[in-house]
Amino acid sequence: MTATRVAAVDCGTNSIRLLVADLDPHTGEVTELDRRMTIVRLGQDVDRTGRLAPEALERTFAACKEYAELIHGHGVGPDRTRFVATSASRDAENRDDFVRGVVEILGVEPEVISGDEEARLSFTGATRELAAAGLHLEQPYLVVDIGGGSTEFVLGDGEVRAARSVDVGCVRMTERHFTTADPSTADPSTADPFSADPFSAEQIAAARADIERALDTAAEVVPLDQARTLVGLAGSVTTVAAIALGLTAYDSTRIHHARIPVAQVREVTERLLAATHEERAANPVIHPGRVDVIGAGALVLLALMERTGAAEVVVSEHDILDGIAWSIAG
Repeated sequence: MTATRVAAVDCGTNSIRLLVADLDPHTGEVTELDRRMTIVRLGQDVDRTGRLAPEALERTFAACKEYAELIHGHGVGPDRTRFVATSASRDAENRDDFVRGVVEILGVEPEVISGDEEARLSFTGATRELAAAGLHLEQPYLVVDIGGGSTEFVLGDGEVRAARSVDVGCVRMTERHFTTADPSTADPSTADPFSADPFSAEQIAAARADIERALDTAAEVVPLDQARTLVGLAGSVTTVAAIALGLTAYDSTRIHHARIPVAQVREVTERLLAATHEERAANPVIHPGRVDVIGAGALVLLALMERTGAAEVVVSEHDILDGIAWSIAG
């Protein structure tokens, strides 16, 4: 069986990402041709207004134009391209504007998928190659994908047993709890759209309570306490791992499949929440687009680990983007 060349696009609340790869469904082999991320913050203020901001759409369409050139350059047609849109565009009243713009640029219609489908794609992307990588991990896995607007929880082994998406993510939590500025006047293209840092004990407590309520909601569907291995995905988790590993530059080969103990997650989270914007920005492993929201993302991870009693989190660089790619290849 020959490999199939595919292009997968994942457009979330904070970032838009592209994977162009040759996939062999028979062997499970993945040959990456291009993988990249652009921070566009599509979900800017959508939690408050219910609409996608014009400047957020402009940033997202600019990234789509760049990705369209790359996809065309690798010879991938629309029939092998899938564009998945997640939390922010699912919530927005004017999501039709977003859909029209993407179709005009890429020639494919973005699929504004449900939270449950988002969770299942994340699970596939994160777990398909764990055994092939030689990791001997207990099942079932609990895969947690901490995005910008939502967090997905999926419990499963060979197949998904239960999945739930809840509206706590690093951007949404930051806008709810960690800003004293008027979010409608904040400019995400500037260095510091959020002004309340370092964060107060009251803000942290309110955010933690919000997260705990979301975990209660997730636990109504997903038996969190049944997990034997916690697998963490997306930028908040990989950034916490990079800090915990003491990296001086982001290195995906060191981060992928790293096992970070809960004590280190707690220490990193406390350090991030106590830091100023300037201190976080000075850390070379924190992407500039995550400087303002990484504290909230780390807090979601820590709350989950403490709730479930997880001794460690296994970090994966493979996530919903890889799941989208596998869904095309079959």
